[in-house]
Amino acid sequence: MDTKIKNSILATLVCDAYCLGTHWVYDEKELAKLPIDWENLNEAQSLWHKGKLAGEFTHYGDQALFLLEFVVKNKIFNQADYYAFWSEKMSNYDGYIDGSTHESLKKKGASSKDLSICGRIVPLLLCSNSKKQFLENVTAFVSITHNSSLALNASAFFAELLWDVKGGGNISTLINHLKPKYEEFSIWIDEAIAKKDENSFDIIREFGPACGIDGGFAGVIYLLLQEKDFKSVMIENAKAGGDSSARGMLVAMIMGMNKEIKIPTEWTQVMTKYKEMDGYLELSNP
Repeated sequence: MDTKIKNSILATLVCDAYCLGTHWVYDEKELAKLPIDWENLNEAQSLWHKGKLAGEFTHYGDQALFLLEFVVKNKIFNQADYYAFWSEKMSNYDGYIDGSTHESLKKKGASSKDLSICGRIVPLLLCSNSKKQFLENVTAFVSITHNSSLALNASAFFAELLWDVKGGGNISTLINHLKPKYEEFSIWIDEAIAKKDENSFDIIREFGPACGIDGGFAGVIYLLLQEKDFKSVMIENAKAGGDSSARGMLVAMIMGMNKEIKIPTEWTQVMTKYKEMDGYLELSNP
């Protein structure tokens, strides 16, 4: 298995587990008072994930793991087959069921504009032999639960960025290279570039810490432009609260394409589903 892809998937899932502690906590005063150890994984503090322990995933991470399982077992991505597989998994899921999932279980093709779907696409690299095929697989996957033009276009942007980073090159340079093609996102990219040296907490919350692509997109670009190590970026993202996992998984998948980044072992060692991930990714074989 390609080491870069393996690292990207691991980084994405580790990020979700790390974000569980403060995920969907929005109030600034509440964030400041939470019993969180920012250096390690924490149990969920939000009502939405009540009962989840340190090392578990949010519903985003769980669904990303479902996609990984499907791709590894089937070697290809077929939308109809995946929808049947995913529907069965989610119909028996004991975690949080968000709006897009609830809609899509009734009928394939919910029109959600949430950012989170964009950060679950990495496993599709395992069954894509070209950039064209990868983008087609991403569109087919995303349209099941987030079939809005905004979600489809944002996913395509980040899919292209992910593919291009896999090929080598500077993240900032590649973002600017893609900007003319995705003109609808240029204002958010420019805002992130203009404020890349300002305080992360303030900027992420200014852009918008909620679930939507409108706001979250700029926050992701801002975090990708930070010239800091993986752990530091993950901590800064989580401290800003809100939909930290949606932002973080996107940042993690891009940063994870650099196989030299250091994913904290103190985080991976606590992950509840690490053994299952190892079975899919062969993590013990570098």
